[in-house]
Amino acid sequence: MTLDPAIAARLKRNDAGLVAAVAQERGTGDVLMVAWMDDEALARTLDTRKATYFSRSRGAYWVKGETSGHTQYVHEVRLDCDGDTVLLVVDQEGAACHTGAHTCFDADRLLGEPA
Repeated sequence: MTLDPAIAARLKRNDAGLVAAVAQERGTGDVLMVAWMDDEALARTLDTRKATYFSRSRGAYWVKGETSGHTQYVHEVRLDCDGDTVLLVVDQEGAACHTGAHTCFDADRLLGEPA
């Protein structure tokens, strides 16, 4: 699968050819997780509306929920102003985090609003 050249031209990839991908829950606005995409992962996501990422450790593509059932249906994909991060606005089915938590950002709050 090939990414639209107009989109590809706007991406600023890291040395490994990847851009950061942030998944945000559509209904709550919660940031669920951060993963990585290359051009093909982004093209697959845009084509199927199934969040598809590139695993740096396995060197392979993975569709969120393909084995766990914890899927992400993609409603929107936005590119940030620098072109180095994409935002996926998703409906999350089940846990987003590999730990089984709804979001990867609920365990270690480093700073919050004063009581």
